[in-house]
Amino acid sequence: MPAGGKPTVRSRRLGATLKRLRLAARLDQEHAAEAVACSTAKISRMESGAVAARVGDVRMLLDLYGVEDVDMRRRLEALARNSNKRGWWLNFQFQQPNLDRLGDYLSLEADATYIRSWQPVFIPGLLQTPAYTKALTDANPEVLVESAADEIVKVRQERRRVFEESGARFAAVVWEPALTGPMPSPQVHREALAHLMKVAAQPNVTIQVLPHGEWAAARVAPAFVALSYANEASPEVIVQDTMVNSVILEDHEDMAGYLHAFEALRSAALTPDQSIAFIRKTMNGIAVENEEA
Repeated sequence: MPAGGKPTVRSRRLGATLKRLRLAARLDQEHAAEAVACSTAKISRMESGAVAARVGDVRMLLDLYGVEDVDMRRRLEALARNSNKRGWWLNFQFQQPNLDRLGDYLSLEADATYIRSWQPVFIPGLLQTPAYTKALTDANPEVLVESAADEIVKVRQERRRVFEESGARFAAVVWEPALTGPMPSPQVHREALAHLMKVAAQPNVTIQVLPHGEWAAARVAPAFVALSYANEASPEVIVQDTMVNSVILEDHEDMAGYLHAFEALRSAALTPDQSIAFIRKTMNGIAVENEEA
């Protein structure tokens, strides 16, 4: 059984994929149970994520379903191998509401190979400096104690480290007001923009600025993150933040609309080179204003 006696996000992803592959092969649970010498009840629990599938069982099921794609097989075996793996975020003792939901998201983010982010209000979390994150946290009415705010900053920076080590692709579209609007101090503002330019120079990261005047495009969707895995171009998960939680969407019909929205945003945004030039100009403007003050 997954850690904690309940499904983990990895076991759910693995189970949902195994079910989808079984149905595509036009086989029922009895066929799957016979292949791995278990009961149909266990197959049902595996497909729901309530039971962690063993790597050997996954291999036999993939053989039964005729899955020959090497990358897919490797990815699903890794999900089986790591389904009960302790999340790095459990080492932090901060007071976070809905910690299980946060853990689900961090697990999804850590496994992703392609992350797409649309942010009309803030700099995307994986691109934030500690000072910028701290400023946002201090302004959050849900965070009532200084120690909790400090832990949130540490978790955000650990997320950034995990992402950088993963080598995952990252594409962000950020609306202009998120970059030009007031921040707590010119120093925080300049450092945040300087970091964006530094990150944008990495080959796996693309940052595009949506001009302020593209208001119609900016309203195509609220802020969201789309996560893809392996060589899949289409997202497998969409995540949206609320005041107190993260909403995780896994319905493929719903995700199609978000993918279309992201492509519309990219088309309306400045090119990556134009975006870097815009960020540099904005940062230099802040420096000049500070010197003149």
